[in-house]
Amino acid sequence: MGENTSTLVLLRFSGDVHIKARATRNQFVRRLIHNLQDALVSEGLAPRVRASHDRIFVELPAGAPIDPLVRVFGVQSASKVEARCPDELAAIVRAGTANFAGSVRGRRFAVRARRVGARERIHVASRDVERELGTALLPDAAGVDLKAPEFTARVELMEGEAFLFGERVAASGGLPLGVEGRAVTLLSGGFDSAVASWQLLRRGVAQDYVFCKLGGMAHQLGVLHVAKVLADDWHYGQRPKLLAVDFEAVAAELRAHTSKRYWQVLLKRLMLRAADRIARRRRATAIVTGEAVGQVSSQTLQNLAVISRATDHMVLRPLVGTNKEEIIATARRIGTFELSKVVGEYCDLVPHKPATAASFDAIEAEEARMDPSVLAAAVDQCHSFDLRDLGEEQLEIPELEVTRVPAGATVIDLRDRSAFDNWHHGAALWLEFPRALASYPSFERDRTYVLYCDYGLMSAHLAGLMRKDGFDAFHFRGGTRALRKAAGA
Repeated sequence: MGENTSTLVLLRFSGDVHIKARATRNQFVRRLIHNLQDALVSEGLAPRVRASHDRIFVELPAGAPIDPLVRVFGVQSASKVEARCPDELAAIVRAGTANFAGSVRGRRFAVRARRVGARERIHVASRDVERELGTALLPDAAGVDLKAPEFTARVELMEGEAFLFGERVAASGGLPLGVEGRAVTLLSGGFDSAVASWQLLRRGVAQDYVFCKLGGMAHQLGVLHVAKVLADDWHYGQRPKLLAVDFEAVAAELRAHTSKRYWQVLLKRLMLRAADRIARRRRATAIVTGEAVGQVSSQTLQNLAVISRATDHMVLRPLVGTNKEEIIATARRIGTFELSKVVGEYCDLVPHKPATAASFDAIEAEEARMDPSVLAAAVDQCHSFDLRDLGEEQLEIPELEVTRVPAGATVIDLRDRSAFDNWHHGAALWLEFPRALASYPSFERDRTYVLYCDYGLMSAHLAGLMRKDGFDAFHFRGGTRALRKAAGA
């Protein structure tokens, strides 16, 4: 490792990996190394990874962030090594004093040392390191605080070598992606299904996504953006696909032949059947959904029991007992929140008085009125997207887009008031998305409209609806950032 040209990062195994029996552990570690190498290559970095029995070491270019490494499942935490030396007390005190003196100056500190691996082969005791290094650092510090230090000097002692660092960055833990087989996930683009997918990615389950499209190309655009975040940031070691199934003909068949009060339960069963067909093709063992007990009318315990019987595949519901605020907090953590909050539930199959305790016999009788070939044809004609290779052109809807505001156009900002007040296009009117969605039929029809929002998802959806209703409507490609650049702001 050349001085000042690279950084050594020390990674710790998650407890799920650490406790496994030798053969299983070796298998998991091989997979973890493969996934870490994929994370590095995906970021344009050399895949320099090596493993000992207790740690994984990754060499990064100096200044490179460790974010991709802590997003690899199976890693519990990471630390950038600031100094290394032989596992001898005097050498550790010298290295620690040189490395940590500036960090403890004027602050209350602690020294934490631990032996890793075969203790009988490590030449120094952790308690001696803490005492001697602490004594050496004390003259520059404001004092020692073992309960709530302002800075912690950390030392990990291994056979023949000691590693010194200050920061310990938490990672996602769990199992290396791919060690628990494959599933397909029903992805709507909203908070729940994305978080459900992530929860099972963390348990080592590789996934492809099934999207049942009910809101046209704008809905598909939103879901692709969410799936792209999951694929790029969390699927290291796997190349997931999204299978988009056009569900409009299926929904029309449902409306024409079944009782309205059962629509939601029937629709969920049809989506499960679509996922079932794709799971068989993808050799997946299970189907993942974002359902939680009692969250909506179709998710009562009785309805979930009836819905589950639509497939022979195991249905995994990792959020089944999770509160909404917990789901949203996780969505923020994994990077899907801002996208999911603008992906609507594009479905008008919501009856005024939905069945909350549908019986299996009643649902079977309703389904007997439908033509099963409609669903089969929709699945057979599904479109596949390789999410890791998805290009910018596949994340846009060209016929709805503009990259400049035409003269005389009515410009509408669909964001919330605080975002509008912080910055808006000079000609923009403010009309928050929910109000615009409800009121656009009353807009003047002899105008050209240009809509914009942060990510271009709400604006694309509304522009699509307005076009269908005869309006001359567009959305600004690339959202607020692109608009500000075009406006020179």
